[in-house]
Amino acid sequence: MSIIKLHDLYFKPYINKDEIKIIVKFLAEKVKEDLPKNEIPIFVGILNGCFLFAADFIREFNGNCEVSFVKLASYEGTSSSEKIKHLVGINEDLSNRTVIILEDIIDTGATLQEIYNIFRDKNVKQLKVATLFFKPDVFRKELPIDYIGKNIEDKFIVGYGLDYDGLGRNYPEIYQLTPEPRMKNIVLFGPPGAGKGTQATFLKDMYNLVHISTGDVFRFNIKNQTELGLLAKKYMDKGDLVPDEVTINMLKAEVEKNADANGFIFDGFPRTQSQAEALDEFLSEKGEQINAMIALEVPENTLVTRLLERGKTSGRTDDTDEGKIRNRFNEYNTKTAILKDYFDGQHKYYGINGVGSIADITKRISEVFDKL
Repeated sequence: MSIIKLHDLYFKPYINKDEIKIIVKFLAEKVKEDLPKNEIPIFVGILNGCFLFAADFIREFNGNCEVSFVKLASYEGTSSSEKIKHLVGINEDLSNRTVIILEDIIDTGATLQEIYNIFRDKNVKQLKVATLFFKPDVFRKELPIDYIGKNIEDKFIVGYGLDYDGLGRNYPEIYQLTPEPRMKNIVLFGPPGAGKGTQATFLKDMYNLVHISTGDVFRFNIKNQTELGLLAKKYMDKGDLVPDEVTINMLKAEVEKNADANGFIFDGFPRTQSQAEALDEFLSEKGEQINAMIALEVPENTLVTRLLERGKTSGRTDDTDEGKIRNRFNEYNTKTAILKDYFDGQHKYYGINGVGSIADITKRISEVFDKL
């Protein structure tokens, strides 16, 4: 989950789809538990927002039931108008029936009050309310709410049927209104020898960014024997891979140390989709996001020649063996393919021609960066 933009506003991840599923299942089981044996209730969903919740609720409800809907419009933009603009009622005979209202969210209670008015003369056996979300701080009506999935703070949310001026209903998660992200954060990627380090140096100076190199972070923590460095070294000494959690915590610490930065260049991280997801989650909690993955694209044979030449002076043994060099490319290509799909799915992947002078490549990256 990462920050989304709907119209002119930004929304950060708030409640994931797994938690929503648990809440819905709990509500359906609780309603079923409270019903008399063989009772067939009629569930009334409040459109438009509840259509996803109602569908999932009905699937989780273990028993016979009927379903109907009413439509009430009470939202304009991001604030409740307290004025019901339109109502479409139900045609079923509700006499001596148990009716359970399904609401996506209850805040001021204006919509709920209208629902009670509708059913006042329906001669129902009993009327109950089940809501996915409830904002207790702004509820202003003296009405019973029988089943509450989750109490939430009074902040505007979208997703899972809820919208902002028509957009956002189709997201399977819940997002919360957040200020516009102020940082520009990029993931700089490229195969060995593509020139990431060189370009990172230019970019951080041009845009006043903080360059976070995974290799440098590891070396710093191990050299200074930080708690995370000692933990990482323990795995490395055994020949084991350092767990993602340790690597991510090191990166988090670097970000926290530079909380006032204009943005970050992440170099060498993430390397797997799970790391990318963890980075997205961490930044979104801070109201920020990855703006782009910029990948330097250079033909493999060109890079092999470049690295073999570098190996004559770098002192790195892995730059002098063509077999080892190509193995590194295989590893890079496998991981990049996964990450390319991940960021491309968010419309954040930018492949940059990495052949040419340093200045030419910097210019190509800058043209992308200036449009972010």
